[in-house]
Amino acid sequence: MAECMNNGRQSPGVHALGSSPTSPSTKNKHTEEGQSCMKSVASEPSQTAATETLTCDVLVVGSGAGGLSAAVTAAYHGLKVIVAERASVCGGATAWSGGWAWTPGNPLAHADGVTEDPSLFRTYLHHSLGTNYHEEKVEAFLEAVPHMVGFFDQKTSLQFTPGAKIKDVYGKTPGAGVGHRSVGPKPINAREIHSWVRAKMRHQLYETSFLGMGIMAGPDLTKFLAASQGSIAGLIHAARRFTPHLWDLVAHRRNMQLVNGTALVGRLLMSADELGVDIRVSTRATRLLTDEDGRVSGAVLEAPGGETRIHAARGVVLATGGFPRDIQRRKQLFPKAPTGLEHWTLAPAEADGDGISLGQSVGARFNTEVKSPAAWCPVSLVPYRNGRTGVFPHIMDRAKPGSIGVRADGKRFVNEANGYYDYVSALIETTPEDEPVESWQIADSRFVRKYPLGMAKPWPVPLLPYLRSGYLKRGRTLEELAEQCGIDPAGLTQTVRRFNEHARLGIDPDFSRGETEFNRYGGDPQVGPNPSLGPIEKGPFYAVKVLPGSFGTFAGLEADGRARVLDDEGNIIPGLYVAGNDHNSVMGGHYPAGGINLGPALTFGYIAGRDMAGAVAYEDS
Repeated sequence: MAECMNNGRQSPGVHALGSSPTSPSTKNKHTEEGQSCMKSVASEPSQTAATETLTCDVLVVGSGAGGLSAAVTAAYHGLKVIVAERASVCGGATAWSGGWAWTPGNPLAHADGVTEDPSLFRTYLHHSLGTNYHEEKVEAFLEAVPHMVGFFDQKTSLQFTPGAKIKDVYGKTPGAGVGHRSVGPKPINAREIHSWVRAKMRHQLYETSFLGMGIMAGPDLTKFLAASQGSIAGLIHAARRFTPHLWDLVAHRRNMQLVNGTALVGRLLMSADELGVDIRVSTRATRLLTDEDGRVSGAVLEAPGGETRIHAARGVVLATGGFPRDIQRRKQLFPKAPTGLEHWTLAPAEADGDGISLGQSVGARFNTEVKSPAAWCPVSLVPYRNGRTGVFPHIMDRAKPGSIGVRADGKRFVNEANGYYDYVSALIETTPEDEPVESWQIADSRFVRKYPLGMAKPWPVPLLPYLRSGYLKRGRTLEELAEQCGIDPAGLTQTVRRFNEHARLGIDPDFSRGETEFNRYGGDPQVGPNPSLGPIEKGPFYAVKVLPGSFGTFAGLEADGRARVLDDEGNIIPGLYVAGNDHNSVMGGHYPAGGINLGPALTFGYIAGRDMAGAVAYEDS
């Protein structure tokens, strides 16, 4: 099953700590001190069952966006930092993500001449979050975001590209943005990253790649889709991207053209390496250490070479990726998941709640009072001939003209072009208690040759492998397709008939699809009068089963605006910080914009790193 997603695409091995030289810094004056820390730690014996005792300023548990953000920020400010990553590679779910971060008011927008009044951000969040609006944390986030982006972009190897055309999800909500509120990592060739760092990097998620090569949202993706429609410029672009990729697979046995989440993690690791951060993989934090005053003073780490006690003078940051792989917590918190198995996450196997449990062991509050416990995403299960099952996130196909989502009764249940969170939320709400939570994405022959339908790629990629595996269903008529999928035939034909009548006119009276900038941006600008709507009428017809999944979790450890973990009474637990999906969502379990996981993860990691370093004025970064 997909809960046992194979990580066999990862690096076959990692370098032992200290087996490779530390790269010289090119960024700031604190690097030499950081390097000396790394060398002194590396000099300790590593292949012994005896317990080692090491000291540092900051211990970060986890190496996704939040953890690495905290590590790089703290190291830049002169602190000695150790990162402990339980997996054999770094990056967590961040490495498999789109890499975009919601960062309203960021300096890249200002550089493009877009300066919005910050009150618009608050207005949008007030209306979107409702009673889940947490003023202290929202204010801390909005204040820090511009400085966070400026810091990484100007003073580390994490450079960004602006999300000039990325829209907020709820375009009719007061304060909604129509662009320049997001940033993504600039693509980078992995050759620029030292080999010992590359060995610790998680590979691109195969299901969201083209034969292992990542494709970046925006112009890159647009040109690839144009190639599927016979565009000469698109075909040239695809050839220029794919030919070097084939060579990289032969020469390096991995994708070297890093985009999206792999570029974000790659650049953060590159920055950490330049600052002398000691990054330990295959190393799990098993318990937190406290001093006589109750302050968290370090942790016990367990690795193949033995146990290590780390004393962290400034603090410990928990950033292990939340609990999307924790079946028991899913059973307790996820709606209509009575066994905890009725859910398919895109997070790696290690994201099973370790950080939450560590925090609770010293009295931290696990806050589940959120709108949703997880960042929902519709997914489909991809069977492979080797017996592995992949998990594919339906991000792009739902908004393209000529496709709809239906339940077993054949009826639509949502505006398919809205955010992925909304799709799953509506699916859960509309499914009766005695039925499995599932839907089908329906399209016709024109659609599947022009756009992706789930994992199935458009022309010239053949559909036959997906049909043979059963991933893709096909019927000469809608009735035949319905019979194959277990959908009510009469309900499906009636739904498609009604949808087609209005789609030709460019309207959707049932769910208002295509009426917001977000919907239209996800559609096809070559289609009119509504780029998100098109009829489903030319057989044969196709379908993919869509199930509830997630990118990660929203419920997490409660913290204040400085990322300091709080106990059940709201008191600060000294020495303990949290970032990423271990942190209770600043959005209160809502999903008002793409990148609301990574934006806060980077920002509160940055806040935590600065707080442990004693940095006060943001002007100093």
